[in-house]
Amino acid sequence: MVEVVKLKNGVTVVLDKIPFIRSVAFGVFVKNGSRDEDENNNGISHFIEHMMFKGTEKRTAKQIADDIDSIGGQINAYTTKEYTCYYTRTLDIHFDVAFDVLSDMYFNSLFSDEEIKKERKVIIEEINMYEDMPEEAGFDLLQGEIWKGNSLGYPILGTVKSISEFNESIIKEYYAKHYRCDNTVLGVGGDFFKV
Repeated sequence: MVEVVKLKNGVTVVLDKIPFIRSVAFGVFVKNGSRDEDENNNGISHFIEHMMFKGTEKRTAKQIADDIDSIGGQINAYTTKEYTCYYTRTLDIHFDVAFDVLSDMYFNSLFSDEEIKKERKVIIEEINMYEDMPEEAGFDLLQGEIWKGNSLGYPILGTVKSISEFNESIIKEYYAKHYRCDNTVLGVGGDFFKV
């Protein structure tokens, strides 16, 4: 049975206890996607998704990956037009590690200019790769025409021009505006909270 709880700080928690399995899927969903952007910051939601994996106050990018890999878990993320999701899949006995890592990424990501410069190159490559895929390029062109003049028509990845302008200040300001408790849903499914 699914239980939905609204915490005092505004976070919505969705729990689906499945006691007969040995795993837990945990997701942090932020109501922020490309539809929340404008022409100047198009692609910033996806950029922040990448940057969340680049280190926190207590973990390097390698430590984020190692902490999840060392327990045989998976960690990933994706951005849509409506929201951004960060998620893990682990054994039930390691849910505490998954919770700690995702919480650390959500609250303590660094967004340093040095890492932003490096990640910009990665995302430009991703944009170029998508432009070489006819089905993806065609879909983006179609969306752009259908939603002309509306942020729903913007590509999720942004443009080379828009992402070239991002810096630590711009990213932190956007992050502070959108990554709020009242804009966040935590979803947990599986056999969690073992005693």
